[in-house]
Amino acid sequence: MTREFAACNYRFIPGVFQYSGGIAANAGYEVERVRFDKMPPLAEGFGLVAKYIQAAGRPLTAFCACELRSPAAFTDDGFRRFNQHYVKTLAEWGLFDGTTNPVARSNVCPEIDPPSEPSFYAFSFVRPSQNTTPSFVIAGSGEAREGGATYSERTVRYRDLSPDGLKEKVSFVVDAMERRMGEFGFGWRDTTAVQTYTVHDFHPVFAEALVRRGAARSGLTWHFARPPVIDLEYEMDCRRVMRETVI
Repeated sequence: MTREFAACNYRFIPGVFQYSGGIAANAGYEVERVRFDKMPPLAEGFGLVAKYIQAAGRPLTAFCACELRSPAAFTDDGFRRFNQHYVKTLAEWGLFDGTTNPVARSNVCPEIDPPSEPSFYAFSFVRPSQNTTPSFVIAGSGEAREGGATYSERTVRYRDLSPDGLKEKVSFVVDAMERRMGEFGFGWRDTTAVQTYTVHDFHPVFAEALVRRGAARSGLTWHFARPPVIDLEYEMDCRRVMRETVI
């Protein structure tokens, strides 16, 4: 079930404290995505994000999604500490109330030439628009089920890198993307971009698990990167965004 973010003009899928499951712009608004040509570190990136959003005449609460890059996968405790630090800025911007976080997010770890510290890859915000085409961003999701005390307890086919194990991981993540899009009434036919993050060869299941289900209707961008927690192996996110730029 989606919720309205009262402070700005989008709906979101409630998730955990560090991010939501996805966002969709309300009627009369659209999502704009901005990618950095050179990734700034987290604190500097937040400053650049604020400057860009305010220059567009929008409040900071219009910030609705971000894509981060980290040096390496975290332990459970390390990921929790990172997230507790990350949400401090969202709280200052009026986005995080201590419990609910409407901002969607992906945070992955490049296997080759990673940043030296957590950094911004891209961000999205909502702005007024006369375009009636809907727009949305679905947060990144790996092969971890909801609930459970640790990621090892929740991970599908934990530490199983066999062909069957990878197939089940990929299928689980594709299902998660479909469920999240379905919360807004969307599906693969509505996406303009789909991204996947893994260091493993998923080509053997690409046709059946992704192409036949419509996930590659606009192609598929493969980032040679790991999900943010140790022993997660496959992650995806997707979006429908008509306005994208690089700065």
